[in-house]
Amino acid sequence: MRSGERGLWAVLAVAVPCIAIEATLQLADLGLIQMPRLRLAVYEYGGFWPGLLRDWRPNFPGQPVVMFATYALLHAGALHLVVNMMTLWSLGREVVARVGPRRFLAIYALSALGGAVAFGLLAPTLRPMVGASGALFGLAGALAAWEWQARRDEGLPTGPVLRFVALLVLLNVVLWWAMQGQLAWETHLGGCLAGAAAALGLRERAPGGQR
Repeated sequence: MRSGERGLWAVLAVAVPCIAIEATLQLADLGLIQMPRLRLAVYEYGGFWPGLLRDWRPNFPGQPVVMFATYALLHAGALHLVVNMMTLWSLGREVVARVGPRRFLAIYALSALGGAVAFGLLAPTLRPMVGASGALFGLAGALAAWEWQARRDEGLPTGPVLRFVALLVLLNVVLWWAMQGQLAWETHLGGCLAGAAAALGLRERAPGGQR
């Protein structure tokens, strides 16, 4: 088994809590768990609420800090979860193969944090935000940063990287339009920039190496 495959525990460590939480919320939504307001309560306690960075009263001590992490474990429904987990599996395996599981987790966490910070600073409303997409855009940003660095070091054109970034921007524009402005593009932007910055601070491991 390749070292990248052995490190997939890190991807599962991110995915399993997201899947378990959404599965529980789905059971509650269907009435199989007698807690009809469970999803709302979970969002209230674990979602990212910009108002808590202002003058809102938190539900528990430390919520304005904890929400910077917990929001990335929650999703807005089964479809949201499935799309994000498929993306996580695809991008996560590539990042693990390049830098190992621990550095993957570091990039993922910093991307989620960067996404939350950008949303808190740029979001025009006080609506809540949930989802792992900020961290996922961070993984995409990390891969783009490594490709850009490799091409620059080898004297190759960086056009393919710029086209990839343009594709990410276009994807956000289309989704923002399709979702009638409900897309948290601020989180995607912050996550992508944080992931790229983290990646440039981490060297890719040598083939066969472990970290």
